[in-house]
Amino acid sequence: MNRAPSNQTPATIAPGPVALAGLILIAALTRLLPHPPNFSPVEAIALFGGAYFASRQWAAIVPLLAMLISDLALALNGAGYATYLGGVSFWSVYACIAISVVLGFGLRGRVTGARVLAYALTGSVLFFAVTNCTAWLSDPLYPKNAAGLAAAYVAGIPFFKWTVLGTLGYAAALFGGFALVRRHFPALRTQTV
Repeated sequence: MNRAPSNQTPATIAPGPVALAGLILIAALTRLLPHPPNFSPVEAIALFGGAYFASRQWAAIVPLLAMLISDLALALNGAGYATYLGGVSFWSVYACIAISVVLGFGLRGRVTGARVLAYALTGSVLFFAVTNCTAWLSDPLYPKNAAGLAAAYVAGIPFFKWTVLGTLGYAAALFGGFALVRRHFPALRTQTV
């Protein structure tokens, strides 16, 4: 029977990754609450994960997994949401999350209010550009020409303000909240995983 020497401590889970993953999951699950269309944490959780997870792999996995969990919960709630899962729009949103995680890498070690604002606005524009182009490509109602593409972008304008407001609000909550928590818990001051 092999036993570890008594001077070794058992492996523990680092608090940093758990705190980050918990914040991201909570933010993603707020999508289950009533909200205006496109007012969501999608871009903010991706930027936050990219900025704080030391492991680039976990920086991408955690936001994507949190979004998948919230998507599955929304599908269980009904209202036709299940048809969205696995569709072209679904994949365009997940592509935006992955791209925004990479964008968030630019915030590593350089998180300031002004930088988070700039990155959040960039992520919002990216989301608008990608998802409305996808709508144009996949929706047979839009002609596959420049006029059809323009119509898809014009149709998305009323939702864009909510995308921006949601991204800014969730980014402020995640980045600001984490900064406050880090002041009180030194174990969270360094990058995680």
